[in-house]
Amino acid sequence: MHVPDGFINAPVSAVAGVVAAGAVAVSLKGARRELDERTAPLAGLVAAFIFAVQMLNFPVAAGTSGHLLGGALAAILVGPYTGILCISVVLLMQGILFADGGLTALGVNILDMGIVTTVVAYALFRGLVGLLPRTRRSMTVASFVAALVSVPAAACAFTLMYWIGGTTDIPIGKVFTAMVGVHVLIGIGEAVITALTVGAVIAVRPDLVHGARGLTAPLKLRVDGELVDAPAREPAAPAPAHRSNRGLWATGLVTALVLAGFVSFYASANPDGLEKVATDQGIDKKAEEHAAKDSPLADYGVKDISDARMSGGLAGVIGVGATLVVGSGAFYVVARRRRAHDSAASDSRTDEKV
Repeated sequence: MHVPDGFINAPVSAVAGVVAAGAVAVSLKGARRELDERTAPLAGLVAAFIFAVQMLNFPVAAGTSGHLLGGALAAILVGPYTGILCISVVLLMQGILFADGGLTALGVNILDMGIVTTVVAYALFRGLVGLLPRTRRSMTVASFVAALVSVPAAACAFTLMYWIGGTTDIPIGKVFTAMVGVHVLIGIGEAVITALTVGAVIAVRPDLVHGARGLTAPLKLRVDGELVDAPAREPAAPAPAHRSNRGLWATGLVTALVLAGFVSFYASANPDGLEKVATDQGIDKKAEEHAAKDSPLADYGVKDISDARMSGGLAGVIGVGATLVVGSGAFYVVARRRRAHDSAASDSRTDEKV
């Protein structure tokens, strides 16, 4: 659903850019509460993993494909604020390095694919988790539903922006019907990928899943017909203060590299939902060439490498690496600022006591 330059006019694109920039600024502040120096590299890994999975277009209808948007997955794994930052990093890398998604439309894409999907998915996820038993199965179900709804929500957001600032005169009813119809199908794929990934991580490291905090509910006993909390059991041995994240990080990185460097070659070559609707409805009549069309990595291939498999695979590996480095670096800076803020607050409280 990467919106190219020329689909949305300049004024609306500018407003979307301002809104997106404001949301990113708020997310940078909010992410301080979600990140620390131990989890920052994992947030970078989430961004790299989403980049890799977005390369895997899957068929959804005749002549149409879809790919992961990732807002729901990022929000549930690392938190809504950090999730918005993850998707923003991915979109920035795709736009600059791979000419995917217009540069003047970057604000539109961040607003649509990053903010709308993350906010809608996480709000729905938290609502469902509050109603369901706090078990791994219920978390997986909530992840599935949240991801499913987030994709047509993004399609609605694009339709609204097109209605306000579309560059072609197409009946908005046709655009809405086509966009929502195909993205409901894409949402099913998004939901499956999100639920499988969240379920797998919760199975091995629930302590690292933001949305699974407090997963294990206290044991209840029935006393005189009423349920009360059972006495807490003494642990057999003290738990380590911090479990190592290296195993999960290495597994996630290898998985992302394999998906982007090898599996992506077998992805569907059909246009994605937005591209298909744009062609069928004439939205793309005023589409503009990408400013980075001459990038050595444009269209997810390495320039001057004729072998398609090697070119695409190497481009995918470079993309995963670049996203990991940029994302991890940004999240590490955010985490350091949190530590500095906490340290300053602690010193202030100490001074007050003295």
